[in-house]
Amino acid sequence: MCCAWWYLFEAGNSIPYTGQRAIAIDACLFSVFALHHSVFARETAKRWLDRLPHELIRPVYVYAASLLFIAVFVAWRPIGGAAYRTSGWPELAFVACQLLGLWLIVLAVSRIDALELAGIRPTTSPDALQTSGPYRWVRHPLYLGWLLATFGTPHLTGDRLVFAAVSTAYLMLAVPWEERSLVRAFGDRYVHYQRAVRWRMIPFIY
Repeated sequence: MCCAWWYLFEAGNSIPYTGQRAIAIDACLFSVFALHHSVFARETAKRWLDRLPHELIRPVYVYAASLLFIAVFVAWRPIGGAAYRTSGWPELAFVACQLLGLWLIVLAVSRIDALELAGIRPTTSPDALQTSGPYRWVRHPLYLGWLLATFGTPHLTGDRLVFAAVSTAYLMLAVPWEERSLVRAFGDRYVHYQRAVRWRMIPFIY
């Protein structure tokens, strides 16, 4: 909710462009959050977390990630400016693109356990691999939905552009590491799935 409110209202403000310093600071802020997510997904970090009482492991991870994500928006430096602003039929087309992205996110999440996705509940079933529905189009449909929802705005301010670009770049860079973990978890089943569904995130591109 914090992210949606900020994106819709704070990041949509029409203000003069503030310069590259704000872009650099904001990119660093998001990178800190992304680094936490990536580091704690690695086996070395998981072994370190195993030293904690079992009931504290996931709360520590989830609360730390949540606080860092909130901090991104609290400390965000306004960038201002705008790449474009549409109206009329083009505006409706962009809104439809965003709605398509949100629908894809909901559809992808509905196929998996949302608590497992959030890191609150561990994966318990070897049959958790999803290959149907939106997972037949790309291997990471949730990420495709994110791209459409963040870039598909009819009013692309500097803040929205930087947030969309940095977050999407992180997702694209994280996919290979995530897929290595999936291969370790599901073995040949995931390898066959990779061969059957060629595109990782963006059809015909990536």
